Amino acid sequence: MIKRNLPFAAVAVIALVAAPLLLEPFRLGLLAKYLCYAIVALGIGLAWGKGGMLTLGQGVFFGLGGYSMAMYLKLQEAGPGGLPDFMVWSGVESLPALWTPFANPVFAVGMAVLGPVLLAVILGTLVFRQRVRGAYFAILTQALAAAMVILLVGQQGLTGGTNGMTNFFELFGQDLADDSTQRGLYLVVASVLGILYLATRQLVGSRYGRLLVAVRDGEDRVRFLGYDPALVKTVTFAASAGMAGLAGALFVPVVGIISPALLGVVPSLELVVAVAVGGRHALAGAVLGAVVMGYAKTAFSEQFADGWLYLQGALFILVMTLAPKGIVGIVGRLRRARTA
Repeated sequence: MIKRNLPFAAVAVIALVAAPLLLEPFRLGLLAKYLCYAIVALGIGLAWGKGGMLTLGQGVFFGLGGYSMAMYLKLQEAGPGGLPDFMVWSGVESLPALWTPFANPVFAVGMAVLGPVLLAVILGTLVFRQRVRGAYFAILTQALAAAMVILLVGQQGLTGGTNGMTNFFELFGQDLADDSTQRGLYLVVASVLGILYLATRQLVGSRYGRLLVAVRDGEDRVRFLGYDPALVKTVTFAASAGMAGLAGALFVPVVGIISPALLGVVPSLELVVAVAVGGRHALAGAVLGAVVMGYAKTAFSEQFADGWLYLQGALFILVMTLAPKGIVGIVGRLRRARTA
């Protein structure tokens, strides 16, 4: 058990101690952004890798969490009785009732997690009870992401429309532009990711985790044994949605923006691709894939401004061709070859 935990402990020490000391504030902020995506990827790894539910709409839950936090930050910036800047530009004369509770930070953070969980429970109950699975479930979640973007863009005075929300200056009284604040945010994101990873790994290793894998491999057999596959899948789907919502809430103060472009079909697909690159059957692979793809996107765009998308696509094709089980699969083969 100790040997199995050593890699995690080493990575945790590097993430929490070495990274803030070695990286300049800009690069540390980028790493924090990658780790936010890694939290979403962890949820996808749980739902898809362990549960067999290919969800192509995690951007919806990520966006719900992000907009919840953004609403709180904009209200803090506006002050008592004030209106967020984009509402003033849109001609809104009074604060919409929907916004009022988000002046409370506890409510905003709670809704960032509970909102996605509740939506996932409703959707999962309706879908899994009808035994919708496979490609049909994937298409349904993808359609949900597309519908969410249309809704957000169409509500200019309520959500900021296409531009979304930005220009956040303070979080709980701390200046977001200050390097120490950004360093603190990085440590929070890294700690949350570590805690969620350990909790998810514990869940997968439990009796429930074995039942989830059994549902993935033989749903009808599990049903005949007296279990309820719909309930098992709904709980897992809701857990992955909660992770995505929390990641969105952390993403907003780290990056400083939330918009429909960050939670549509394409971003959702990119997260699934990242999980596949890392290795969807391993939780560590999902996290690793998100960080690798995030870093590759930044590095390629900086070095090859005109063709970085082709390079990113080539990276995905190369990994999937040579290692269908992702980077974790490559590491596993090398380890077996060394001990053979």
